[in-house]
Amino acid sequence: MRLSRRQFVSGASLGSVALAAGSFLRPAHGANQEVNLYTSRHYGTDEELYDLFKEKTGITVNWVQGNADEITQRIRSEGANSPADIFMTVDIARLWRAQNEGLFQPIESQVLSNNIPESLRDPEGHWFGLTKRARVIMYNKDRVDPSELSTYEDLADPKWRGKVLTRSSSNVYSQSLTASIILANGIPETEEWARGLVANFARPPEGGDTDQIKAVAAGVGDVALANTYYLPRLIKSDNPEDRAVAEKIGVFFPNQEDRGTHVNVSGAGILKTAPNKEAAIQFLEFLSGPEAQAIFAQSNNEYPVLPGAEIDSVVASFGSFKEDTLNAASIGRVTPDALMVMDRAGWK
Repeated sequence: MRLSRRQFVSGASLGSVALAAGSFLRPAHGANQEVNLYTSRHYGTDEELYDLFKEKTGITVNWVQGNADEITQRIRSEGANSPADIFMTVDIARLWRAQNEGLFQPIESQVLSNNIPESLRDPEGHWFGLTKRARVIMYNKDRVDPSELSTYEDLADPKWRGKVLTRSSSNVYSQSLTASIILANGIPETEEWARGLVANFARPPEGGDTDQIKAVAAGVGDVALANTYYLPRLIKSDNPEDRAVAEKIGVFFPNQEDRGTHVNVSGAGILKTAPNKEAAIQFLEFLSGPEAQAIFAQSNNEYPVLPGAEIDSVVASFGSFKEDTLNAASIGRVTPDALMVMDRAGWK
C-alpha cells in the first residue's frame, strides 16, 4: 500500500490573527492531545494548515496520506481498533460512499453550520465540504468564441463533433457532474446527453484535467471539461511551456442562465470509531474558519466554502459566477445511476 505517515511537531509561525468564528481556539485539555487524519489530498500546502492548528491549539495533527480507495479499505480493515479520527478526501461521491458504508458519525457543530453553506455539507452532519472546485468549460481562445458556449447540455450538440475532451467515466469528477445533470434533467434525458457527448469526443478519454487542458491548447480538441484550480497551476508555473499552454486557454462558466455551474467539494468526516472526537471537531472547525479558508484558496487555487473568504487573485480573474446549489449529498446518492448512464452511453 502506497501510504506514508508523518507527524508534525512544531508549526511555522503565521502570526496570531484573531478569527471571527471558531471554537477551535479553546485551549487543549492536555499536553499530548492529538488528532489522527487519513487524507487523500496530496497537496503539500495542507501541511501549513496542520502546523497552524498545532500552533493555535496545542493539538498535534498526525496524518496518513494515500489513495482514497486504499484509505477506506484500511479504515474497514482496522475496524474498531483504527487510530483514525478523520477521513478527508476529494469529490462528493467519495464522501457519500464513506457515509453509505457507515464509516462516519454525525456531528453537531454550530461553527461548522455557520461557516459551511447547507448545500456543501451532509444534512445530518456526517461530512462537511471544506473547499470548492467549479467544473467549467475550458476552451482554445484561437478556435472558440465564448459566445458559442452556453451549457453542459449544449456540448452534446453535433456542432461540437470531434471537439470535446474530458476524463473517463471512471473518474469521480465525471461521475459527479453526470449525477448533477441527472438531478436537473432526469435519467432518460441525461443518457441522451451522454450519448451525444461521447459522439463529440475528440479522442477516447485519457489522462487528468491538466492533460485535457494541454490537449485543447495543442488543438486536439476545442473544449474540455476541467476543474478551475488546474489552470492557475499552469499560469503560475515556472515552466515557460506551461505558461504558454495557459495563455491559449479561456474559462467559461456553464449554465449561468439556469441552475448554475456544477461545484464539487473536497471535504471530511469524523469516523465512527474516532478515539479523539473532540480534537477532531476542533480541527474541522479550524479548517472551515477564515484563516484556514484563505490558505486553502491561496495555496491550492480552490474556492473557499466560507462566504466572503479571500480568493486567489488568478482564480478571481476568471470572474464571478452563479453556482449550482444542489445539495452535495443528493449528488452522491445519484452517482450509481450516473455510472450506469455513462456505461450505457459508451463513455469509457
